[in-house]
Amino acid sequence: MGQIMTPASTGTRLKALRERRGMSQEQLAQTFGFRNHQTIAQIEGGQRKLSAEELVTAVQAFEVDLDYFTNPFLIVGEARFSWRRRAELEATDLDAFEGKAGEWIGAYRELCVTTGCGLSPIVHRLNLTRFDSYEAAEAAGEGVAAFLKLGAVPSRRLAEAMQEELKMLVLMVDAQSGISGAACLVRDLGAVLVNRNEPVGRRNFDLAHELFHVLTWDAMPPERLDDGVGSGKIQKRIETMAEKFASALLMPREVLANHQPAEIDHDWLNRTATALGVSSVALKWRLVSLGLTDADTARTFDDRFLSRNGAPDGHRDEVPPLFGRRFMTVMAAGIEKGQVSVRRVAKLLAVSIDELGELFDEHGIPRPFDM
Repeated sequence: MGQIMTPASTGTRLKALRERRGMSQEQLAQTFGFRNHQTIAQIEGGQRKLSAEELVTAVQAFEVDLDYFTNPFLIVGEARFSWRRRAELEATDLDAFEGKAGEWIGAYRELCVTTGCGLSPIVHRLNLTRFDSYEAAEAAGEGVAAFLKLGAVPSRRLAEAMQEELKMLVLMVDAQSGISGAACLVRDLGAVLVNRNEPVGRRNFDLAHELFHVLTWDAMPPERLDDGVGSGKIQKRIETMAEKFASALLMPREVLANHQPAEIDHDWLNRTATALGVSSVALKWRLVSLGLTDADTARTFDDRFLSRNGAPDGHRDEVPPLFGRRFMTVMAAGIEKGQVSVRRVAKLLAVSIDELGELFDEHGIPRPFDM
């Protein structure tokens, strides 16, 4: 069932464990009883297999489950994450959730291959570097909106277009407080996770922001912990470029031209932002960027009246279904084709079998099993 673990897979995971413990290859070679570190280098590089006895040694030495080396859904050691979170959230608070998220992404990638759904051999990238201007980032945002044919309300079709046109994975997840979302880059796949419990404007902006990171990762690698500001001068510039890109993608000049009022006021900002699926504050500053109003005028608008786009206290935006239709379709295909069991999918998603059936129902996917 599924992929047989390759030497490269186990070697990558062994390297991740070694580095996490702060061990050198020489020290690990001593643990295994090897004469020198070259054997470890070969294992980590995928040129040599771990024998069954050596696998037991690794499990015991690092005090991990055998599943760490044998689970084909894990992407430990090969995935790169960038989490959009509040500054007070520590890196250690993310480790457990990152492991869970990585297994979702890994399961999707593995089942895409084994069920014949396939992954795209073409990787999309933006021709941008940190030396480009903020105007270039905005132009790229508008260009991507046009390329994806996002239409009059770009936010409405963005997640679908990212998956259908760019072959990325978009997951709507229940994340802990302080996490808005994440970008992840792994072999053959780019993925974006969004906290589905955030206000709709924040969800859409995070989706566009993380799309920028996936499309520019090689040229402008984001930090693992992204507080929207950046820890240094270079990272601050990259985060500002991501903000400019996201704003332009969700609110292209051509789209806003169809909403021009005789006068810009709080009511118009709230009404228009709600129609476009963005926040009123983001809309206000996008207008400044386009020269449709000036910064001094924008500052006269009281952000308290723009909070949640003017919605009354207690208002809660509609929450999208968990994970996403494309992800659940691949899970269903995996079950139907015998690549993964119903129980394993339920365990992966942390739901009961009954709840798994309801999740397929919610996405309009026929249940791939009998209750």
